[in-house]
Amino acid sequence: METAKTKTAFVLSGGGNRGVAQVGMLRALLERGIVPDVIIGTSVGALNGAVIAHNPTVEAIDHLESVWLNLDREQVFPGTVVSRMWNILRRDDHLVASTGLAELIAAASPAETFADLKIPLRVVTADLETGEECVLVRGPLAPSLLASSALPGIFPPVDLHRRTLVDGGVVNLVPISHALAGPINRVYVLDISDPISDRLIRSPLDVAMRAFAISRDQRFDLERQWVPAEVDLIVLPAPVDDRNFYDFDGAEAIITEAYERAKKTLTAHQSRRPVQTSDSTPRRRRRWWSRSNRAPTR
Repeated sequence: METAKTKTAFVLSGGGNRGVAQVGMLRALLERGIVPDVIIGTSVGALNGAVIAHNPTVEAIDHLESVWLNLDREQVFPGTVVSRMWNILRRDDHLVASTGLAELIAAASPAETFADLKIPLRVVTADLETGEECVLVRGPLAPSLLASSALPGIFPPVDLHRRTLVDGGVVNLVPISHALAGPINRVYVLDISDPISDRLIRSPLDVAMRAFAISRDQRFDLERQWVPAEVDLIVLPAPVDDRNFYDFDGAEAIITEAYERAKKTLTAHQSRRPVQTSDSTPRRRRRWWSRSNRAPTR
């Protein structure tokens, strides 16, 4: 939607509480009039993306920011140590009930189905039984977002479309490949996934996020190599975020820093002048996305 000829995709990665940075990134994009033709999201990126897909305006960003600023640990991870130990003793498939996560989804996005969205949204999940990447594009929205955010072992899996679905970050934390499934020639990547670092591992969630980071780095680097030369790829940088996975404090400062970083990146990209050479030949598009499965609806 940037120009009559430009087809734009937003790719929003997963990253837990780091998803707050995407609020600032989205604000910077929308303030410049950059509105996507399609949105692809994994985990928290799917949640943030759904808000924009329903209402691609700065006012929607104001609402999303308010939701993030009012989040706390008890809302997202309800329960006590005793209740979580009881879940383990009962051999449940999760430590934390997803009630808080479901309430967060309801507060963030009022849309009931994918059909209610103004912009097409692709929600990346993982099929726990088959190991397949499953991209949801139709049907009820809230259960789809819940499935994409259901961190295995922490939140319960979601039964949807005759599948048992969990967090899409298990299979594709930064789903660039799905942006290339259509006639897209510009991709903005809002990557807030946890980088591999020397940060201390303090909890089981930190272990899970570190594992995702390792998987993410390998696949992300590989997918970037296969982006066709004619596709303009812009990666918006996330602020340094050393918070524990449970920590939702400091959201306002992170949003502000992400916003400023995104503005600088967009300004630098806008001022760049691509150079065409006679020997430049577009790389053939590899259909990486054909290996994933779009869930049917009943």
